[in-house]
Amino acid sequence: MDRALGVELRTLSNLTRRYFEQYSHKKCIEAITGTNSWIIGYIGDRTEAGEDVYQRDLETRFGITRSTASKVINLMVQKGLIERQSVMHDARLKKLVLTERSQEIKRLMDEDHLRFEMALRKGFEAEELQTLFASLDKMKNNLKELSKEEKGDD
Repeated sequence: MDRALGVELRTLSNLTRRYFEQYSHKKCIEAITGTNSWIIGYIGDRTEAGEDVYQRDLETRFGITRSTASKVINLMVQKGLIERQSVMHDARLKKLVLTERSQEIKRLMDEDHLRFEMALRKGFEAEELQTLFASLDKMKNNLKELSKEEKGDD
């Protein structure tokens, strides 16, 4: 085994983080962490598609616990990045919406993500990308199963 998948994935993760911290519009945007930017992008994309976003959606999409999601949302509300708004059909539910500040951040992030995604896909044929995504899905499922086994949740 000359190359370890974990090391390669970690290296790719580091390169991704470094790109978004150093070479993107992020330099122009103060006080936005990587996690906050991913959440802004997710809420913005779903909102543009005409869908409401709730805390549970963030938990599912990012694979985080309820308490982590709650903490992140509270901090983002304090920073003026998102707002909680009541919904008509259930007074207990609060949808998450972007503030005007976050909408501008989202526009800049979309430019960065498009440039980044194009760089990642460069040189790949459609079939290769399909295989890559299938492989990544298998790895994620394998890790989820391992996590369940470690917890004893067979």
